[in-house]
Amino acid sequence: MWKLGDLWMSYVKEILALLREKEYKLTPQRKIIIQAFFDNMEKHLSAEDVFNIVSQDHPEIGLATVYRTLDLLAELGILKKMNFGDNKFRYEFCPEKDNHHHHHLICLNCNKVIEFEDDLLESLEALIAKRIGFHVVDHQLKVFGFCKNCKENLQDI
Repeated sequence: MWKLGDLWMSYVKEILALLREKEYKLTPQRKIIIQAFFDNMEKHLSAEDVFNIVSQDHPEIGLATVYRTLDLLAELGILKKMNFGDNKFRYEFCPEKDNHHHHHLICLNCNKVIEFEDDLLESLEALIAKRIGFHVVDHQLKVFGFCKNCKENLQDI
């Protein structure tokens, strides 16, 4: 049974429909890995993070299975695969109906990732696309610096 609120049940149905449409099964391992993302919505999980989460209750799920599942879910557009400059790919849900982009502030000291939304970038993107005649399908904004806690602890900043 899925452990999540009503808000996400429609998204679960979309995931199930997409897997069926592409002729993939919702295996117990895939369900457990997807559940790990639902349980950690506020985080951007790496394959190792997911493995550490799922292996606590399901030691039979190996790291290779986690990698294959994450690659599949990213290929299907269920997860978004991102690189925050720490030599690890991280993943987050990307509901198709959520056309609003969010952006990431990445602390260079503690690697904390803070999400923020700002419509200004979307307006700039539309203006540039119109001016140049470029069809934008996606964008990512990553801002690197120091979070409030690290900034207070670092004297050179």
